[in-house]
Amino acid sequence: MSIIVNLDVMMAKRKMSSTELASKIDITMANLSILKNNKAKAVRFSTLEAICKALDCQPADILEYVKDDNK
Repeated sequence: MSIIVNLDVMMAKRKMSSTELASKIDITMANLSILKNNKAKAVRFSTLEAICKALDCQPADILEYVKDDNK
């Protein structure tokens, strides 16, 4: 996968639990888990905006592009 979601890292920096973040951004724990575990195929900008607002961060703090040398 070329896009890595570092949501767990930012949550740890902000000392915010999954339950707290899910509540703040109005997302289910299951969907938050999918994001945190790099299983998501897409993320809505509205969700990304809510995450950035709740964690006081930028999208680049959460999303990372990693070059895939196998392609």
